[in-house]
Amino acid sequence: MNQLELKESIIAEYLSTGLSLRKLGVKHGVNFRKIHYWIMQYQGRVKKPAISKLKTDPDLAQEALTTDVKKLQAELRKARLLNEVLTEVIKVAEEELGLPIRKKLGPK
Repeated sequence: MNQLELKESIIAEYLSTGLSLRKLGVKHGVNFRKIHYWIMQYQGRVKKPAISKLKTDPDLAQEALTTDVKKLQAELRKARLLNEVLTEVIKVAEEELGLPIRKKLGPK
């Protein structure tokens, strides 16, 4: 059993059985603090690594940047979709109510 499989099995056991971290640590021969960290990481409550850590390993920094770019692209796609939906809602509201909702841009 490799490290990842061990980690996943311990997390699954913790979430399904409700055993304490200390009991799981004794059972699997792993420090309970490490198990706590794994669970926090699994639940997404662990902070990102510090920038100083990224400076020491260029490959790690490149990987982190690639991941950040993908996340930002996904967020941008969602924001553009939301913008299109809201624009369509405004257009439909203007047609149904017969009132201009958007501000007219340009000189007065």
